[in-house]
Amino acid sequence: MSTLCEALAAIVGPEYVSDRPEELYIYSMDPGTMPACLPDAVVLPDTTEQVCRIMELANQRKVPVVPLGAGLVLSGLSRPLRGGIVVDMKRMNRVIEVNPMSRYALVEAGTSQGMLQAYLKKHHPQLKHSCPDAPPAATVAGNVSIHGSGHLSLVGGFHSDMLNGLEVVLPTGKLVRIGSCSASPYWFARAPLPDLAGLFLGWAGTTGIITRLAIKLYPNHRFNDVDIFVCEDPELMPDVMYRLSGTQIGEDMTAWMSPKPDWARGFLHCNISYGAGSKEELIWKRNLIRASVRPIIDRKTGGFMPLPKAMKHPFLEVPGRTLSRFADVRKGGGFEYVGAIMPVDLFADAYRIGLEIAADLRVSYSLGARVIGANHCMMFFFAYAFNRADPQDVKQAQNALARTNQRVIAIGAIPWKAEAPAQKEIIGRMDPGAFDLIQAIRKVLDPQGIMNPGNWEIN
Repeated sequence: MSTLCEALAAIVGPEYVSDRPEELYIYSMDPGTMPACLPDAVVLPDTTEQVCRIMELANQRKVPVVPLGAGLVLSGLSRPLRGGIVVDMKRMNRVIEVNPMSRYALVEAGTSQGMLQAYLKKHHPQLKHSCPDAPPAATVAGNVSIHGSGHLSLVGGFHSDMLNGLEVVLPTGKLVRIGSCSASPYWFARAPLPDLAGLFLGWAGTTGIITRLAIKLYPNHRFNDVDIFVCEDPELMPDVMYRLSGTQIGEDMTAWMSPKPDWARGFLHCNISYGAGSKEELIWKRNLIRASVRPIIDRKTGGFMPLPKAMKHPFLEVPGRTLSRFADVRKGGGFEYVGAIMPVDLFADAYRIGLEIAADLRVSYSLGARVIGANHCMMFFFAYAFNRADPQDVKQAQNALARTNQRVIAIGAIPWKAEAPAQKEIIGRMDPGAFDLIQAIRKVLDPQGIMNPGNWEIN
């Protein structure tokens, strides 16, 4: 490995390569429950050319490579399951271009959500991008590549749906551009060309390293508000979400339920956020939203929670900090969740699964769902906090995650950004032809089998 580190140092400089035990330990895990896996070396490239040379070296020597954004995926997808090199992209964090008229931003893969948000606020305050409810250090590329969602998903769908194009280094070191950028100087869309972006979305870093990407931007409204619909019957929530999303007015809609704070226990809440260019437009939108659920209100089975202006700020924060605060409820900094993608119809089933598992295993929990598109599906999350310093607490959280994955797969949902054990659960249900095609594509793109091995495999 010393000769490998010397070769990497010749590419990026000695200060950006490490095989020191304490630094390898940091890169061996993320905040989730999956056990640590030590890499053999860590390298921090600064340019696309350097990424190409790193991949050429790894391919030649048949050394595993794991791409890393901020390491906040929680399900261990950036753990080097079979050792090798972790390629940390944090130095490649430049905002290259913003096209305000066509509303897109071109950024490097290490650009964080917070950096892009701050850049737009300073240079293009009339624009915003869809932020996930993750710490600001989370990268734009990482969230797009795992089919993430955020505070504009009611408008734009998954963050991968908001992707205009990619620049990717293949496992062989070859550089490719996908989307309009492959035939034009502009990164305006993936259409009308053959859409190859799917080869790098949802693959857990097993097909290449994203170095640049362009994402859609949206109007940043001057006035913003949130309404919270409350009911007690989980069977009612699909109809509530269907009606609210049908107005096509909201930007984000999340249903949530939690035993804390005390006033929330036992109730199901559905937040719908929306914006406008004037106060008059905001009032008009509010009236349409409330009219959409009037039949439910008239039946006295649900209604809007009175929300004083002073209480609205936490619900309008982007990114929201509720989950971040919940992450340390058990102290010790442990936090993981199953985010299952499913039809909105399955809300009540998913809700009951979460309550049953939390009660049975006595784990701290929070449950919720983000609506994707116009009620086209939802990302239902089962969040479990644990104390990393307590092995028994970690084990209980692992058990809760495993059982949740099994239960949601059984009802027809698919775990999101699934950890290696959950991937095997999904493969067990997957059409054999689809799985065979996945393996065939990987073999073509990565003939040496070096890209994040251990993911999307049976063994």
